[in-house]
Amino acid sequence: MATVTIPDALLVKNYVAGEENALATLINRHQSKIYGFIYSKVSDRDISDDIFQDTFIKVIKTLKSNSYNEEGKFLPWVMRIAHNLIVDHFRRNKKMPMFRETEEFSIFSIMSDDAPNVEGLMITAQVESDLKKLIHELPKDQKEVLEMRIYQDLSFKEISEITGVSINTALGRMRYALMNLRKVIDKHQIILTN
Repeated sequence: MATVTIPDALLVKNYVAGEENALATLINRHQSKIYGFIYSKVSDRDISDDIFQDTFIKVIKTLKSNSYNEEGKFLPWVMRIAHNLIVDHFRRNKKMPMFRETEEFSIFSIMSDDAPNVEGLMITAQVESDLKKLIHELPKDQKEVLEMRIYQDLSFKEISEITGVSINTALGRMRYALMNLRKVIDKHQIILTN
């Protein structure tokens, strides 16, 4: 007898309505993908475990507060949360190597201020805003694949599973999205640099 797979959106709805097992089903369904993504970025089991746990703490808090409105995009939403927690982890744990100052070596010779200045931040924000407007002009299927690949860092295999199309179709949509972006950029002579 074939088992019927309950869609993520229905499981989320059931969990919000008080069915605790629905979340366990969602976690079991996506655990290896989410954990694998986290581990691929941090390469440490303990840290991966912590980030995975923190990801689902955030998921639970959001669902319990009725703030979830991703309409059937549960996995990409959880991946975004995990990605943001990974970024936070690396920001918190910037490690500076230890150097001793000698006559031949001064710490100031290797120190540099890489922090972007206000002008650089404003230019970057403007470029990102312009790029998002251009992406918004793409056909829906191309925009969806491009956003999943670039902003959610999903593989084409994951994109094909989420969108329900073949990997070749996902690759084709990405290719056409990039071609269409290039056409618009060339047509308007836009320079996307910061």
